[in-house]
Amino acid sequence: MYAFFSKKSFKPAQIIVAFYFIAVIISTILLSLPFALKPGVSWTFLDVLFTAVSALSVTGLSVVSIVDTFSTAGIFILMFILQFGGIGIMTLGTFLWLVMRKKIGLRERQLIMTDQNQSNLSGLVRLMRQIFIMILLIEIIGALILGTYFLNYFPTWKEAYLQGLFASVSATTNAGFDITGNSLIPFANDYFVQFINILLLTLGAIGFPVLIELKEYLFNRNKSHRTHFSLYTKLTTITFFSLMAGGAIIILLFEATHFFENKSWHESFFYALFQSSTTRNGGLATMDVSQFTDSTLLVLCFLMFIGASPSSVGGGVRTTTLAVNMLILVSFAKGQKNIRVFNRELHEEDVRKSVVVSTLAVLLCFVATIILTASEQFTTLEIIFEVSSAFGTTGLSMGITPELSSIGKIVIITLMFIGRIGILSFIFLFSKREKEVNYHYPKERVIIG
Repeated sequence: MYAFFSKKSFKPAQIIVAFYFIAVIISTILLSLPFALKPGVSWTFLDVLFTAVSALSVTGLSVVSIVDTFSTAGIFILMFILQFGGIGIMTLGTFLWLVMRKKIGLRERQLIMTDQNQSNLSGLVRLMRQIFIMILLIEIIGALILGTYFLNYFPTWKEAYLQGLFASVSATTNAGFDITGNSLIPFANDYFVQFINILLLTLGAIGFPVLIELKEYLFNRNKSHRTHFSLYTKLTTITFFSLMAGGAIIILLFEATHFFENKSWHESFFYALFQSSTTRNGGLATMDVSQFTDSTLLVLCFLMFIGASPSSVGGGVRTTTLAVNMLILVSFAKGQKNIRVFNRELHEEDVRKSVVVSTLAVLLCFVATIILTASEQFTTLEIIFEVSSAFGTTGLSMGITPELSSIGKIVIITLMFIGRIGILSFIFLFSKREKEVNYHYPKERVIIG
């Protein structure tokens, strides 16, 4: 199968998308196995497909109750799919290649570069190995902390550690699934559980290269050769935490006389901080978000649309895209032709990519919203919220997911899949290889704005 797709007639983006299609088929089959379901549970093929795509894209939107549908074996299968979708197909593939001592050639490195949205072929194998080990280590530590703490909540140690393991995997991969039956609402007043989940959500969504650079900075023994943070790390970190902090502040302000009116300052703070953090692609919630005002919900839609950072477990247009678009506006307003930041100039190709990704993402969500408005009986805000959540692979919902029609489910499935593979991979899927030409047409100006 791999040899077939590795032919030069297929572009790396097309091979990656094909691999994810195959992964969806396998995930659908696994979730349909009788021992994965509780006795007496039956569901339609479309619901199985929806859950499989939601798990593989680590979105978290669900048309069924996870705890009431899956057996213990099914929960472990679901965790495997979340792991598979979170770290990426090529990360797991690279690990298996290393275990089997298979030579990783140029074609494999091109696939890794496409899957992880990288721009350089060098160091990719080392990057994949570090990502795999780091994510597993984070999940294990998170599972031990939460599992031990959950001994205070659950009657047996088996149930406590199962809840802790699933919660850790779900948070680290930003999947948004839960087996409590009510997300993190049971822990709405437990700030320790919320803090651990915020930490895991952040580690999963901020971007693997950021974590690796931070690790090298903290543990580099060669002090004479101190690690310098890349422009990617600076941009994505500042944007990521600015969105998190700004989102929390806006939620606090907008809900001060509404949802937070009768709550203490610390309750309001943790509600706002967690809801802002989970829009980075987490999908977990400590409250019913439909209780927020329309203005707050629109802010959440924007945060979900932006999503996580590139080369992370999350989707959306990504934080660096927002950062580059803002820099374009600032530079244009100043009359500058080049985009400068942190004593560096952005590459023209990256600037074009940010504009293309933003434009296509807006058009995609706009078309999806129109289709759902015509096929569903929900308010426009509920539909926009669902579309933003699906495209950003976030998983938050105002409760309309189980009530979607077949057309609505297909639209959301498509958005979740595109959100997982990325806008650029989606574009390159339909592009044709063209030969470079050595001539240019005469240039002519057009009126803009």
